[in-house]
Amino acid sequence: MEFKIEQPPINIGADISNRSFEIINDELKEYEKIKEFDEEQKEVITRLIHTTTCFDEVLNNIYFSKDAIKKVQNLLLNKAKIIVDVNMIKVGLSDFYLKKYDNEVVCYINEPFTYEMADKNKTTRSYAAVVEAIKRHKDEPLVLACGNAPTFIYAAINTLLEQKVNLNNVALLLFPVGFVNVIESKAYGKRFCNSFDVAGVIMEGRFGSSTMAVATLHAIYKLIKDYDKDEKYNGR
Repeated sequence: MEFKIEQPPINIGADISNRSFEIINDELKEYEKIKEFDEEQKEVITRLIHTTTCFDEVLNNIYFSKDAIKKVQNLLLNKAKIIVDVNMIKVGLSDFYLKKYDNEVVCYINEPFTYEMADKNKTTRSYAAVVEAIKRHKDEPLVLACGNAPTFIYAAINTLLEQKVNLNNVALLLFPVGFVNVIESKAYGKRFCNSFDVAGVIMEGRFGSSTMAVATLHAIYKLIKDYDKDEKYNGR
């Protein structure tokens, strides 16, 4: 059998991205569930689908607390620290957005003091890392993004309460994936958000990933950027 060399039908990055979102938006018309979300939430949802190709899982498991996106935007605009559970999120976030809005990404997972604290207190490193991060930055706006380790969620919530952090300055983006502590930790996060009116975007169930946490932040950043363009245009 003769093998024929081929080239990709679409070979320009921007064209591939545009075509991807066209496909997503066309296919979303077949899902009644999408009608339950507002336009900002749809922006996040399409980004999550773009990242995963999973329509049903995203639509059926995504949770937004009241005004979550606007609250996260306000925190980012106020130079929030983005505390993350793994360096994969840190590496994945756009330098353009981080520099534009002066958001530092904090990840202590590989710090020597994290190893020491985890060993001393018999916890995961993710647990120890977020405890220290919140203690160091508790007086600043905080966006806590989790894409891998559910113990991060327990540590974050418990430390926020123990340190009496102003919860108006906090948002949770919870996307851990797996089988152990995952469903329970997200349920804990949802109860926390509802109990204290904390901004939260949560992928309930087992489904999730660090790339989904990144995609959510990028979608929210993009909405800020789009608003900036609209304001400049309307001001002319």
